[in-house]
Amino acid sequence: MKAKGGCYCGAVRFEVDGDTIFKGQCHCRECQYYSGGQPNMVFGVPATAFKVTAGKPATYTRSDIETPVTRSFCATCGTSLWSESPNLPGAFLLKAGTLDNPADFGSPQMAIYMCDAQPFHAKPEGIPVFDKAPGQ
Repeated sequence: MKAKGGCYCGAVRFEVDGDTIFKGQCHCRECQYYSGGQPNMVFGVPATAFKVTAGKPATYTRSDIETPVTRSFCATCGTSLWSESPNLPGAFLLKAGTLDNPADFGSPQMAIYMCDAQPFHAKPEGIPVFDKAPGQ
């Protein structure tokens, strides 16, 4: 994938240039907070394929759960941009909606953390569905 993206106000910008590790639809409760209640459309890229080109995001890491992700967001407009997970070291997990052309995301290859899905979430068809993440 070769794409550019950033936050709503444009203060933080990034580029992606490399193969995706995965493209998913995440239903975990944490993603629901960051998405406003819906599943999060996310794609993973190796750190070597990701570059911040403008600005510096703020970050947040929970201290009350085991193996929390670090979430990066724009301190000006609040846009959730990407996450870094200890379960996937050396990768950035980007939000599809932050791409300049979100259609570059394509379609999710899997749905994960369906154990946290809400009754109002659209259930995916035609892709693998996991109660948690693959291998967990």
